Amino acid sequence: MATFIVEADGGSRGNPGPGGSGSILIDGATGEVLETIPRSLGRCTNNVAEYTGLVIGLEAAFARDPQASVDVRMDSKLVVEQMSGRWKIKHPDMQKLAATARELIGKNPVTFTWIPRAENKRADAAANLAMDHPEQYRGPVPDEALGLF
Repeated sequence: MATFIVEADGGSRGNPGPGGSGSILIDGATGEVLETIPRSLGRCTNNVAEYTGLVIGLEAAFARDPQASVDVRMDSKLVVEQMSGRWKIKHPDMQKLAATARELIGKNPVTFTWIPRAENKRADAAANLAMDHPEQYRGPVPDEALGLF
């Protein structure tokens, strides 16, 4: 069974506005970045973009190993608290995305950890890349495209 770290983020230019999400899939044993996924989302809210980043990261992890253990790290306190079951999810769009995330998780061991924004630079950069170039970034890209490495 593989262990992965998913760093996820999302945002929109305006709320709602043109949105994008970014997910970084990391090998939990080595720290190697396995996949960087920016995704243009069209018009959405910041919170929907954050949840979409989570879902995309989980999809990438479980595509590699359906029984994986995953540590999700996000700078969205809202998503972390809601997915941990400590806060209620009231918005219908977020309820649907949370349900999708829970379906992906199934019985796999998944933890949710809040991290400061400064520690989520890769996912933030991927989300911004998707918002800046929506026609270009609808799937995985090399890390060099983020301009961070």
